[in-house]
Amino acid sequence: MQIAPLCNHPHHLATLAQAHVQAFGGLLPDWTVEQAQDELASHDRAHVIPSTWLALDGDDWLGSVSLLANDDPRIDQYTPWLASLYVRRDARASGTGAALVRHCVQAAATLGVPRLHLYCQDALVPYYTRLGWTPCDRLPLGPLHVVVMAIELGTAHV
Repeated sequence: MQIAPLCNHPHHLATLAQAHVQAFGGLLPDWTVEQAQDELASHDRAHVIPSTWLALDGDDWLGSVSLLANDDPRIDQYTPWLASLYVRRDARASGTGAALVRHCVQAAATLGVPRLHLYCQDALVPYYTRLGWTPCDRLPLGPLHVVVMAIELGTAHV
């Protein structure tokens, strides 16, 4: 498995956008595949915010993660974000997600980000805690109650 910028593999944009809308559309009910694809296409350079990376097996994508300045305008008091971590069902429980998280954390540290955030549901808090993240807030986000987590990049286990 290798991790590469999505901007180097634009032929995956349509299928990744579809997967993101299926996985995360519950938070944004009016979000369309076209909007997701446009957003992902705007991540057109590596080593900047925003960026999206793919975990690849050859040229087959296994998962993705994004580094965003703002993941949702309803929680813009936190920035920047590890966002949209997605691993295809057939690639789960193989370390792909953890590798994508580590890659995003390293990229943020390289950019000089002192603290990175993510949000998740309660069931995923133990997973991210094992990767070095700490809960810092709980709040409603659309139909969900989410946990905002943070990692101090000077102490990240990358």
